[in-house]
Amino acid sequence: MTAEHALDDRPLVPVHRTANKVPEVTVCFWLIKVLTTGMGETASDLLARLLGPIPAVALGGLALVASLAVQFFYWAAVLATFALGTAAGDLTATVGFGYLGSVVLFAAAICVPALAHRFSALNAVTAFWTAYVITRPLGASLADWMALGHTRGGLGLGLTPVTLAWTAAIMGFVGYLTASQRDTGAHSAA
Repeated sequence: MTAEHALDDRPLVPVHRTANKVPEVTVCFWLIKVLTTGMGETASDLLARLLGPIPAVALGGLALVASLAVQFFYWAAVLATFALGTAAGDLTATVGFGYLGSVVLFAAAICVPALAHRFSALNAVTAFWTAYVITRPLGASLADWMALGHTRGGLGLGLTPVTLAWTAAIMGFVGYLTASQRDTGAHSAA
């Protein structure tokens, strides 16, 4: 700042901040991330059974395009993105881990980047994106374990109840974060 700027007596213009569509990375962020992944998994499976795989993928793609177009608070894009694929969780479930074993495997795996960042030289960006990717098979495996029948190693709760329950949980967490502003940093400014 120059002396000329320091002596400027014009009134300060208030700075208007735009809403951030990506929330602060907190425990709630990771919970919502796993929930959206699992809900996307069961919703995708449900749509594939009701409509067939091709219309279900087309509908998921349209949901992704629509959510990106309106930028619905980031989570809709995440949900639609993960509804389109199920590879890693399904792979571990079919090669012998089963759904519950896959949940345990991916729950342990998601701790690795956090610990590597905390106790070694893994940078924060790499740690974040590694954990972010792992939430996909973690959430999908957990949702599959809850929804699928006993003969497939699951609890047998059903696709519709798990999809609806996880949707309610997502709405609850996002509503809490919106009301409390705990993911924006605004709560600490007061």
